Amino acid sequence: MPRITLIDDDAGFRDSLAETLTDLGHSVTQYDRARPALAAIAAVMPDLIFLDLRMPDMDGIAALRAIRAAQPDARVVVLTAFATGDNTIEAMRLGAFDHLTKPIGRDALRTLLGNALRHAEPGMAAETAAPGAIIGTSPAIRDVQKRIGLAAAGDASVLILGETGVGKELVARAIHRFSARAAGPFVAVNCAAIPADLLEAELFGHERGAFTGAAVARRGRFRDADGGTLLLDEIGDMPPATQAKILRALQEHEVVPLGGAPVTIDARIIAATHQNLQERIAAGQFRADLYYRLAVIPIEVPPLRVRGADVLALAGHIMSTLRPLHPPRLTDAAQRALLAHGWPGNVRELRNTLERAISLTPSGVIDAADLDLIPAPDPRMDAPTLPDAIAATEIALIRAALTRAQGNRTEAARALGISRQALYDRLRRYGLEMLSDPPTSSVGRSDDDAGSSMG
Repeated sequence: MPRITLIDDDAGFRDSLAETLTDLGHSVTQYDRARPALAAIAAVMPDLIFLDLRMPDMDGIAALRAIRAAQPDARVVVLTAFATGDNTIEAMRLGAFDHLTKPIGRDALRTLLGNALRHAEPGMAAETAAPGAIIGTSPAIRDVQKRIGLAAAGDASVLILGETGVGKELVARAIHRFSARAAGPFVAVNCAAIPADLLEAELFGHERGAFTGAAVARRGRFRDADGGTLLLDEIGDMPPATQAKILRALQEHEVVPLGGAPVTIDARIIAATHQNLQERIAAGQFRADLYYRLAVIPIEVPPLRVRGADVLALAGHIMSTLRPLHPPRLTDAAQRALLAHGWPGNVRELRNTLERAISLTPSGVIDAADLDLIPAPDPRMDAPTLPDAIAATEIALIRAALTRAQGNRTEAARALGISRQALYDRLRRYGLEMLSDPPTSSVGRSDDDAGSSMG
């Protein structure tokens, strides 16, 4: 019988959850404080720990740190009635299996137990807000908050996808803020805003006299971000020639300033784009190998139209930021108008709408008419999900590589930059085994010859 430890100072909730867990066939030990629970956990490790976030003697984050320090394999589910972006991100960064908002339904609890008790390792898949906080408690944004926490725990490259105005740079800043590089610089470069002939010098730097007008040497953004994080925003608009040099910088951990010698770099790379990279790869406008190098951890930021539960919370946060001493108030009609709008411009449109309304409404009370919302059709609602887009991209690349290699799987794997076994796995996964026959010419050639796996 799985052993579960439940730590929560709310006696009513604790007893109810314990009763449900027992009904589901688990042995439950209860604690109303963290410190005595930590001593017991150190002696006998339970199979799963439910940990309340807010407790009087030691809060849940501090308790989670202590549990994970003493028992790195501990599976901990953090519970809270007051979910925020920051506590979700921090809990996931510290290795929580999940972060749930009270109350928890019986079906959801049964699913959670099945997932948590099936895995041998801890989950690493999957108030007034602080500046730069990721606002919202909708399921869509909660998934993003959890991914931010998981990404912040490591140093792998991250690719942030999403429509214009959803807050991709805010996500990148959150990853940096919660990471071990937080004390280092955060450097953002808008690749679409810099002319193609200047982008290379902007990113990699140049020596004095490297080209006409280079009166002084420049370090470049990669070196400016040393020890910290470099955000390559709108990377989908980057010229192909520069993409090749970005790929080399990621692979070799060095850049070559114009007119200079190679320089070692130490910056975590986060890329972001509103572009459909699947279409750009198919059109030959974006390198597939760079895509795979960047998308080690993909994060798709949802549009505001699927975050209805977050609109008013975001509006309150934005108004408090714009007028911290005397935040305006929204009438019921204004709130209904905000909730009914489609927000094709996403969070950026919401901010601009509220800033305009605040500037033109001296009374401090904003009504629906003051918002001056412009009706606009919503963007397509049938856009592919991120997993679907990734699968479609891989299928297109595999088909193209096999066609060029005339069905030779080893040569196709080499062209894709993955191992032969990785290609076989994807052929099975996508039902493409019949595209070609295993080539006899591949006998005796090692998988290492074909390059490393895509993941």
